[in-house]
Amino acid sequence: MFAKRRSMPPGKVITVGFGGTIFLGALLLTLPFATRDGRGASFFDALFTSTSATCVTGLVLHDTWSYWSLFGQLVILLLIQIGGMGVVTMAIAVFLFTGKKIGLRQRCVMQESIAAPQVGGIVRLTSFIVKCTLIIEGSGTLLLATRFCPEFGFGKGLWYSLFHSVSAFCNAGFDLMGGKGKFSSLTTYSQDPVVNFTVMLLIIIGGIGFFVWHDIREHHLRFKLYRLHTKLVLLTTVLLLVVPAVFFFFAEFGRPEWGFKNDGERLLASLFQTVTPRTAGFNTVDLTIAAEPTILIMILLMITGGSPGSTAGGYKTTTLATLVLAVRAVFKREDSLQSFGRRFPTDTLRHAAALFLLYNTLFIFGGAAICSIDKIPLLSALFETASAIGTVGLSLGVTPQLSMVSHFILILLMFFGRVGGLTLIFAMTSKLAPSVSRMPKENITVG
Repeated sequence: MFAKRRSMPPGKVITVGFGGTIFLGALLLTLPFATRDGRGASFFDALFTSTSATCVTGLVLHDTWSYWSLFGQLVILLLIQIGGMGVVTMAIAVFLFTGKKIGLRQRCVMQESIAAPQVGGIVRLTSFIVKCTLIIEGSGTLLLATRFCPEFGFGKGLWYSLFHSVSAFCNAGFDLMGGKGKFSSLTTYSQDPVVNFTVMLLIIIGGIGFFVWHDIREHHLRFKLYRLHTKLVLLTTVLLLVVPAVFFFFAEFGRPEWGFKNDGERLLASLFQTVTPRTAGFNTVDLTIAAEPTILIMILLMITGGSPGSTAGGYKTTTLATLVLAVRAVFKREDSLQSFGRRFPTDTLRHAAALFLLYNTLFIFGGAAICSIDKIPLLSALFETASAIGTVGLSLGVTPQLSMVSHFILILLMFFGRVGGLTLIFAMTSKLAPSVSRMPKENITVG
């Protein structure tokens, strides 16, 4: 048994690691003292919450503040931290702190866990990730404490600051603002620039990925020296922040329903609602009164998500960039994908196409299934499934009212979205023998 476990492929190690963490978290949340009423949660409710926290999604069946006790909230916070950094990353971090030797196999699993380009230097990269995470989350806690401590008192305010800093950096979207109204998220802070910009920065930093941090640390602001990965991530991220924000400002927050907001508040709301679908799950406005085009744009942002090797979900910014470059290559009749003076390997486009098709197929069919089962509008169902598979956590308020079957669909989508499509596929197909022959080639007509 031990030999079999040692020979387990990295993809299966990651999948089993996430599954085990979710199950353990669910058991802890069923304990009587995990809920405020002292009766504990049902196993299914605990499983849904544990999956949402570990997969850093943020979809909830119960308001986090009013339903879960301090112990339950602490369990959720730990699951968010483990899920955000990755189960394997956290395990390697423990090895580093305890001084235990890290073998080649652990390094290979770590490489796949954070999608690192190579095994070499993986331990140093892990140490860098852990240190940066602590510094960034600590800084976010201090900034949020300037608002929460005066409002809630020192102890409670500090706990709120830490919880929301970790939740934002890990792109989870869980909040403790239920005391101001159940499922209210950060709507009462829609006009507070400190809370808004702190949370937005934490989301963006967590979502651009560990490799980008490392590249920026090495080369500072010298863009030409960045790796191709970093250049594409930064360019795509900027475009996905600017273009939707402009749309939201004029098309959504220019509507009469938002007439009570001045231009500064509209701009702040536009920026926040652009950042949070990528894939954090906080909201500062009531999304149930948003127009359908806005909901559609948010769905597309949720499916896209953050960047590889980050705390975010989705099919990732580099996947979108690769597909856009493929379209450009077709239009320009180029025989390869090129960007910033570099040419892409063929496998990059294959992986991007596979991920794009998988994510969109699962979110569409999941939405159609929930629409049929619970008789809710299709756009609302698609919003929930996009939020689940993109590990976002935004909701139009229908999640608690869905049936158990629909909740189970969301659980599966959250797990798929956090572990990663390719990781799950490789985990299921890792023992397949490689083909030793090649089929005859024949062209087909496309388009």
